[in-house]
Amino acid sequence: MPTRLTITGLNGVPMVREGDDLAAIVLKAYGATALAPEDGDVLVIAQKIVSKAEGRLVAVASVEPSEEARALAVEVEKDSRLVEIILRESRRIVRHRVNLLIAEHRRGWVMANAGIDHSNVAAGGEDVVLLLPLDPDASAGILRERLMAETGRRFAVIVSDSFGRPFRRGTVGVAIGAAGLPSVIDWRGHPDLFGRKLEVTETGFADEIAAAASLVMGQADEAVPIALVRGLAWSAPEAPAAALIRRPEHDLFR
Repeated sequence: MPTRLTITGLNGVPMVREGDDLAAIVLKAYGATALAPEDGDVLVIAQKIVSKAEGRLVAVASVEPSEEARALAVEVEKDSRLVEIILRESRRIVRHRVNLLIAEHRRGWVMANAGIDHSNVAAGGEDVVLLLPLDPDASAGILRERLMAETGRRFAVIVSDSFGRPFRRGTVGVAIGAAGLPSVIDWRGHPDLFGRKLEVTETGFADEIAAAASLVMGQADEAVPIALVRGLAWSAPEAPAAALIRRPEHDLFR
């Protein structure tokens, strides 16, 4: 394990719009921060700019709510059109109360409003929401391949979002997409400090990186959607962020 890491927010990232070239934006941000890509760089990219580049914006006025959405909207006191968007992005509603919907997203994450967000979405006065990327692991992989092709350097890429946590207050950065690194490191069978073999320990490696990067990326108006992490090392096999999701048969709370 490394004894020293650096985490740097990259400067000069513009407001991202649909169709923008994220690889070009990343490389310009390196220059704006007086840095050059190096082998082993881990880039943490905020989900919002990935979603914007992929055109994952939905105008609320364009949505016709279903009867299910209308009924649920009355219970939670939300716009039925927004509830309909949440239902379309979800496998199921896990819990709900007034002004709160906890959903299992269609990709398996359990989160408020299926990750649908109004914040940091400039819409010119129109009520627009931003959905999560269709496949964040694929998004991370495509960006990684582009960056390596452009620079000849070896990268890893994490797409991060902010989640609340059961039994804990506050949101933290988590990985919803990853490429080029092990999202989970399995320590089972390895000895502990006293030689006893570990039986259950697994590290959410990509989540730890995303949480650390969020300290420089921020949650509000900081406008730092890309963080560069240097000094990491690993020997475990690569695994996507989908590997972080606990299987239902291992989840005691379902």
